[in-house]
Amino acid sequence: MTAGSEGTSAPPLSGVLETGLYVDDLARARSFYEDVLGLTPMIADARFCAYGVAPGSVLLLFLHGATLEPVRMPGGIIPPHDGHGPLHYALAIAEDALEQWTVHLEKRGVAIESRVEWKGGGVSLYFRDPDGNLVELATPGLWPNY
Repeated sequence: MTAGSEGTSAPPLSGVLETGLYVDDLARARSFYEDVLGLTPMIADARFCAYGVAPGSVLLLFLHGATLEPVRMPGGIIPPHDGHGPLHYALAIAEDALEQWTVHLEKRGVAIESRVEWKGGGVSLYFRDPDGNLVELATPGLWPNY
């Protein structure tokens, strides 16, 4: 059952707006995400960097330990948060971009850890960022809604 569907009192959701990762070296992580994945920062400071991945989709990189205190903003307070250990997330790619990504990652020296072909027709490439987070590039067909 999905959020907002029959049988629940929760209002409907529109999507996942932000995904946050925690990194040990923000400069090193930014180099990877900008040079390898081609992302452009929307906003950045010493504690974090925000990338617009696609319309309505933001990837946040936080420096480990830099978000343990509340952050006072003109409009309110952002509560403290942090995370540890290798995390996983997937980025959507077009089916016809799969081989281009394979070649691009190999040229950048990024080892592809695994390639999975899904029953629904989608294909996923898995590799690691410099902090050990598992990055997945997935074509349509991975999930019923994608």
